[in-house]
Amino acid sequence: MLDESYIPAAGSQADSLGFEKIFTRKAQPFSKVQTLLKFLGPAFIVSVAYVDPGNFATNISGGSKFNYNLVWVILWSNLMAIFLQSLSAKLGIATGYNLPQMCGKVFSRKANWGFWVVAEIAAMATNLAEFLGCTLGLYLLFRIPMAWAGLITAFLTFFIVYLGKYGQRVLEAVISVLVAVICVAYTLELFLAKPDWAQAGLHVLMPSLPNGEAVMIAVGMLGATVMPHVIYLHSQLVQQRNENLTEQQKKKHLKMERIDITIAMNIAFVINAAMVIVSAAVFYKNGMAVETIEQAHQSLAPLLGAASSGAFGLALIASGLSSSVVGTMAGTTIMQGFVGLKISDNVTRLVTMLPAMLIIILGINPMQALVFSQVVLSFILPAAIIPMLLITRRKDLMGSLVNKSMTNIAGWIIAGIIIAANAVLLVLTFGGGI
Repeated sequence: MLDESYIPAAGSQADSLGFEKIFTRKAQPFSKVQTLLKFLGPAFIVSVAYVDPGNFATNISGGSKFNYNLVWVILWSNLMAIFLQSLSAKLGIATGYNLPQMCGKVFSRKANWGFWVVAEIAAMATNLAEFLGCTLGLYLLFRIPMAWAGLITAFLTFFIVYLGKYGQRVLEAVISVLVAVICVAYTLELFLAKPDWAQAGLHVLMPSLPNGEAVMIAVGMLGATVMPHVIYLHSQLVQQRNENLTEQQKKKHLKMERIDITIAMNIAFVINAAMVIVSAAVFYKNGMAVETIEQAHQSLAPLLGAASSGAFGLALIASGLSSSVVGTMAGTTIMQGFVGLKISDNVTRLVTMLPAMLIIILGINPMQALVFSQVVLSFILPAAIIPMLLITRRKDLMGSLVNKSMTNIAGWIIAGIIIAANAVLLVLTFGGGI
């Protein structure tokens, strides 16, 4: 059983009383909009993981090498993400615990140690992408040497995480601003790139995988979009608004959270699709298969102008910083939930930064490291999805929010697709198809 002494606080007493009033008051003019605004936030934090620097690497690779052929991967990955994030939020709302904590209750101690090890590997792969992304952005935009840019990234990340002491709503606001920066930057990129919208639209609906390398990049896109660490995190983020609710109030909470998820995930979809489309319209069109983030940045200036390369660097910095904060929050949830370890957030952050610092010191191609890290995340996904499906199908744990039969079927189909995609990649890798 889970030791409840290490369960993180879901929110202050004032917060819980405020949200309880929202649930119980009668509808007034504009009250529906006001209620929705009170619940917007958790999914926006989660959505950062879907526009992190790993997405930059996989999307730029996909667009520059395969034109618009892989845009459909973004659409289907986003639909999976919406489903899985809704399931994670529902678990947190129904049980009052996050997913790692529920695993601690339901599964054996040995199984939870296994879940924890896999989740920590996911956290390291995630933080590698986040840390490298912001470091590269500072290097490209301000010409700061990589080593110094890495130190600045670490300082800025710790500062933003420190703001969390003033409450989750503060972090939600900061992260929403950073997401807005990414969105504006790629809106500018789309305007300057002038893509072939007919071709882009066609490939949103028409799946194609030209060769083995396209499979690897597609799996990387999947791992970069349907990320395991935020499946764990979302079930924790809803707790601030989940104090002392009746079954009916929990259903209303879930309804509001689904709206939050739909808005945030579709913003992430637009940004990711824009990355692939811009890369196809600029790099593939000019016969450039981009192999490094630096190459992408340097090539944008002569092709589209200085504004484009500046927007790219700014978006990369905003992406790296915001996703670093989310990674830290997820790391705490993972560390405390499965096996009840109590380790300082700063120590956890330093440990998960080490792989990125080693890559900088050893001079490894950051873009290749980013793509590889996202492929690793795809292989880890089932370890987050399957326990969540096993828990949310149980009425004794979920009450009236237990999964319906079609939800269970859809969940297992998604898990099967991810496992099959990973298996195909392994066959192609060891069979010489890549």
